[in-house]
Amino acid sequence: MNRILLLLLLVSSQPLFAAEEEREITLQLPPASLEKWYRPANERDVWLHTMFRLRREMQAVSEYAALEDARLLKKWLARLKQDYQSIGDMVPEWKDELETGLLEKMSKAADRGELEKLQALQRKLGQSCQSCHVEYKLSAALRYRAPDFSRVLVESEETMEEEKYGRVMSRLTMLVNRIKIASEDQRADAATTALDDLQQRLQDLGGSCSSCHKQERQRQQLLGKQMQDSLDRVRAGIGKGDAKQVGRYIGKFAVDVCASCHAIHRMQSDLRELLSEK
Repeated sequence: MNRILLLLLLVSSQPLFAAEEEREITLQLPPASLEKWYRPANERDVWLHTMFRLRREMQAVSEYAALEDARLLKKWLARLKQDYQSIGDMVPEWKDELETGLLEKMSKAADRGELEKLQALQRKLGQSCQSCHVEYKLSAALRYRAPDFSRVLVESEETMEEEKYGRVMSRLTMLVNRIKIASEDQRADAATTALDDLQQRLQDLGGSCSSCHKQERQRQQLLGKQMQDSLDRVRAGIGKGDAKQVGRYIGKFAVDVCASCHAIHRMQSDLRELLSEK
């Protein structure tokens, strides 16, 4: 089996410099055939929508069994059977793991009105689903649903050239530090030039964000007025030679924009990259 090890340092409730406990966690990678049922290999996240339907169908079967509504019970049981069996068609490696026999027994129990037996069989089916989720849900989500920035290119409005996302991020970090260093050393021209460059590159970056964030308000939440207010105060601090003001508001920018975006995307993206290594 293809496995990958993630070493996680779990910080306990001990003081900051207390010894940390190192644990080794094994994640099972899903079969390669699963990839074609997720975007971008597929126009829709077919696998994900199938899982959503299965969850809804399991709930409907449970509710109508409790209500003793035979007609609606059979309706949802038929849908459950169809979607459950489609798992083996989409991922042949999992075909032999499916508990199709339980579904057949559930159908017979429904026909006979043996609702308590049906509910007991459904609980067994749910347990088999859960065992698969324990093995694969996290790794599949990271591998196929986490952002993949390796595919993203950022186009410069000035040069009309495209740069890789990682290079753009490194450049942003360098410019933030250059503003802080130059302002502290009273090099106002260098700090201003770096700030101009930073703002231009943030504008370029916003264009790449639109590939996923379709609504303007989503981009404005990080790259809108709040960000601009902080950078305006940085510019004012540079003009006054006030290194403390520059440091305060370049720090606020870094927390509000850089750290907020990283908290949403970076850990998932890094784990996806790790899981994608062959």
